[in-house]
Amino acid sequence: MSTADIRSVLRGDGGRFIYLASALAALNGLLFGFDTGIISGAFLYINDTFAMSPLVEGIVVSGAMAGAALGAAVGGQLADRLGRRRLILLGAGVFFLGSFTMAVAPSVPVLVAGRLIDGVAIGFASIVGPLYISEIAPPRIRGALTSLNQLMVTVGILVSYFVNYAFADAGAWRWMLGTGMIPAVVLAIGMLKMPESPRWLFERGRKEEAEAVLRRTRQGDIEDELDEIAETVEKQSDTGVRELLEPWLRPALIVGLGLAIFQQITGINAVIYYAPTILESTGFGSTTSILATVGIGVINVVMTVVAIALIDRVGRRRLLQVGIGGMTITVAVLGTVFYLPGFDGAIGWIATASLMLFVAFFAIGLGPVFWLLISEIYPLAVRGSAMGAVTVANWGANLVVSLLFPVLTANAGEATTFWLFGACSLAALLFTYWLVPETKGRSLEAIEADLRGNVTASETAD
Repeated sequence: MSTADIRSVLRGDGGRFIYLASALAALNGLLFGFDTGIISGAFLYINDTFAMSPLVEGIVVSGAMAGAALGAAVGGQLADRLGRRRLILLGAGVFFLGSFTMAVAPSVPVLVAGRLIDGVAIGFASIVGPLYISEIAPPRIRGALTSLNQLMVTVGILVSYFVNYAFADAGAWRWMLGTGMIPAVVLAIGMLKMPESPRWLFERGRKEEAEAVLRRTRQGDIEDELDEIAETVEKQSDTGVRELLEPWLRPALIVGLGLAIFQQITGINAVIYYAPTILESTGFGSTTSILATVGIGVINVVMTVVAIALIDRVGRRRLLQVGIGGMTITVAVLGTVFYLPGFDGAIGWIATASLMLFVAFFAIGLGPVFWLLISEIYPLAVRGSAMGAVTVANWGANLVVSLLFPVLTANAGEATTFWLFGACSLAALLFTYWLVPETKGRSLEAIEADLRGNVTASETAD
């Protein structure tokens, strides 16, 4: 988004309101990031309370991923049935319950149950945050505003690292996990006065309400946008979830599922969940390892801001290609650091630098672009359900990686594990080059029209 666009967004009542509505919805991302990142530091001290094998450690960490897959599986349909705003409110309540359960857990099974509950809310948030923003935002700044959700994911991760560091000396892992109740309350209160998505309202026959929301969130004439929405709703009156498998939608489904899986099997959440553990294995102490992850979190936030500034100017495909290419190189270097002898004094700092660069490249590519694209490329009638299906795949891959990472590193070693992530990153780069479309500056209705006109993903690419 250009400087002129930013000024335009902040100027005038409609502009300020759309920015506020997007920022509040993006708090879903903060909760998403906080509750996925907080376990990384807490885990160093949970072992002092509950003795766990590597497999049980993986189960505790991946419990949230199993819950997220469940939340995503039902969240898409709930978003279509209840509406985007109501699902955000429901998710905030589930976040609160999950954080409370983890904070008071008397045993490993209860801790896992809390992670599962928290995960359901993460699954809701990963769908409904970008979905709500993409449907309420004007096309020319939709990329930047939708990417606010990913920015808040990185902010949530960074905040979780600061919280971990604040309680590290005391080893107070219960306080670390329980702090998630606070942003859940803020999200619920903030969304009470926000409107429903105008596109969802229009589809439900509530046209006057949809028009009122558009007038509140746009500057200037909205008649053309209303006509586009009406035409799209009329065309898709017979569209159902089964149509996701129809030939005209297959390219979009392949792109969504492919990026969903690649985002995880390239290793980002293994780094987010286990960064302190990875760094501790290089010789850093527990507190130093947590402090080093704060630096990684800062890089994550800064580079996501860079991505937001570029995404509506450079485009989705180019950011993906640069980001994934950089991830491929840096994770290969990280594997080499663990493989070569003679790094006893410097290995911790080299590993930290490699992790920072890996996260930086993820933050300008697969991080924000994946969530933005899946909120853009599906038809309105099945958008929530389609995002749900894609997000289930995302969390399923996340579950596998987070569950197996401790087992892989214990048996195959860090070097082999990170080289495996590098091979997956290279495959993701080739997938992006051949199949991912460019959607910058186009209305959601125009993107759908291309699909209905049998325009494949590769044909719409730059």
